[in-house]
Amino acid sequence: MSTTDARSAESFLIEDFEPAYLAAWRSGELAAKVAAAREELHSCLACPRDCGVDRMADERGVCHVGRHTLVASAFPHFGEEDCLRGTRGSGTIFFSFCNLKCVFCQNWDISQAPAGTEHDAEALARLMLRLQAAGCHNANLVTPEHVAPQIVEALATAVPAGLRLPLVYNTSAYDGLASLRLMEGLVDIYMPDFKFWEPETARRLARAHDYPAVARAAITEMHRQVGVLRVGVDGLARRGVLVRHLVMPGQTAQAAAIFTWLAEEISPDTYLNIMAQYRPMHRVAGNERYAAIDRRPRRDEIAAAYDAARTAGLWRFDER
Repeated sequence: MSTTDARSAESFLIEDFEPAYLAAWRSGELAAKVAAAREELHSCLACPRDCGVDRMADERGVCHVGRHTLVASAFPHFGEEDCLRGTRGSGTIFFSFCNLKCVFCQNWDISQAPAGTEHDAEALARLMLRLQAAGCHNANLVTPEHVAPQIVEALATAVPAGLRLPLVYNTSAYDGLASLRLMEGLVDIYMPDFKFWEPETARRLARAHDYPAVARAAITEMHRQVGVLRVGVDGLARRGVLVRHLVMPGQTAQAAAIFTWLAEEISPDTYLNIMAQYRPMHRVAGNERYAAIDRRPRRDEIAAAYDAARTAGLWRFDER
C-alpha cells in the first residue's frame, strides 16, 4: 500500500524510457521465459480456469484456443485513453475468445465465437512490427489472459527484429498469477478492468464466481511489477497500472468497494478510467433474466461512481 499523498500529474513523469523487454532480451531472460511459456502450455494453467489441457498438442479448454493465437483484428485505435492513443493511435491487437463469459460483452462476436485468423509466434511478431511501422505509440494486447505464453514466444521474435514500442497488457483482470509472473519484465503498462466486487454478481454475469478475488490478486501483482502509471513529457503512458471500471446499472455499491480497495490496498495515485459506455448487448438485451442490467446507466449512477472514487481518495481520472 502506498502512503503517498495525491500529487500533481507532473510528479509522475518518466524520462530515459526504454521498453522493459529490452533488458530481458539482452540478459537472456526472454529466451528462458519462452521455454517456461511452452512448458506452461503442455498442461495449461495460463488462466484461473486451470483446464490442464495440452495446448502444445492443440488441445482446447474453456478459452477454445489451442497452440496458436487467433487474432480478430489489428489496427491503430483512436478510441483508447488519451495517454495511450496520442495522435497516432494505440496499436491494438484484438485476440479472439476470452476466459470470461460475460453476458453483456460488447465484443461478443469475437470473444465468444471464432473470429479472425490463426497466428503463430512469427506472424504475431510481424503484426507488432507492422503497427510500429504505422507510427502507433504502443503495442496494445487486448484480451491476452489466455494467450500469455504465445505472446512471450512472439516477443522473442519481434524484439530482435526491432520492436521498441511500450507493451500494453489490456486485460479483464481474470489472470493467472503464473502468467503474470511470466510477463514480469516484459510488460510496461498493465490495463486491467476491475468489473465486479461481489462473487455472486461475477458468477451470474461472467460465469466466474472467483473473479473478484482473482482480480484483486492480479492487480496487486501488476502493481508490484510496474507501480503507478507514469507518463512521458508528451503525456503518453510509459509504465505502470491503469485500471478501468465499467459503470453498470445498479452496481454503485460495488464500484465504491472497488475504488476503496484500490486506494487503500494499491495506491491513492492509481490511474483510473471510469467508463460510462455500458449498453445492453449480447445475452442481455430483451432478456428478462438480466432485466436489472437491460438499460444504460443513468447520469446519477455515473456521477455516483466519480463521487465514490473521490471519497475513496483516488484522484487520477481519465474523464471521458
